[in-house]
Amino acid sequence: MASVLERNRVTVRGVRSGRPIMFAHGFGCDQEMWRFVAPDFEVDHRVVLFDHVGSGNSDLSAYDPDTYGSLRGYATDVVDICRELELTDVVFVGHSVSSMIGALAYLQAPELFGALVMIGPSPRYIDDGDYVGGFSRADIVDLLDSLDSNHLGWSTQMAPVIMGNPERPELGEELTNSFCRTDPDIARQFARVTFLSDNRADLPGLDVPTLILQCSEDVIAPDVVGAYVHEQIPGSVLTHLAATGHCPNLSAPEETTSAIRAFLSG
Repeated sequence: MASVLERNRVTVRGVRSGRPIMFAHGFGCDQEMWRFVAPDFEVDHRVVLFDHVGSGNSDLSAYDPDTYGSLRGYATDVVDICRELELTDVVFVGHSVSSMIGALAYLQAPELFGALVMIGPSPRYIDDGDYVGGFSRADIVDLLDSLDSNHLGWSTQMAPVIMGNPERPELGEELTNSFCRTDPDIARQFARVTFLSDNRADLPGLDVPTLILQCSEDVIAPDVVGAYVHEQIPGSVLTHLAATGHCPNLSAPEETTSAIRAFLSG
């Protein structure tokens, strides 16, 4: 059986003695999504990049629907990578659904992590009573049905909406291509696990310095969700980015990098 480093195509760069910083990608993406952000940290950090099993160039044969039937399966991989590399005081930077994967990894092994950075986090996408997640249950059912029936069509339609920045169509195109490269069966299951998840109860237990980066005009994780996450995580810092859309690691890497650095030096 392949090691966790092989399964997740882990790459390690930067300063071996530097504080570890681990970047985790969102749904339908891979570690390439960090190529404009991660290099900036290589000068003084040990930078760890990986693909979630089922994504990018991970070992697809290692994908097990039961293991990855909840976000906890992905969180266990994060913990295993940290242990395999003998990392401690890790700064975990999670984009989108990986924000909650990072939260679960911290709760599983708090001794490994020194800080969390959540970019466009959402603990629950579906509205529930007073809680606003940004989507009705019917919205999510339609989204998942559409993905089931036509993976490529869904990707072509949804990726530019998620990316935002319509005046820069090349960004939407990159996300579309990334979605289309994902195995359709795995994409369907990961979408279900993502959009039906509810991690609200996990947030108050995050007793670790946490930065929440909230983009403008983010259709996946609107302002009200970022405010909720900030309210629920004790002592967290909420930073509003001028960047629009859901992927500032691609659309506004300098602003994203500056915000993370300001938090870590603060």
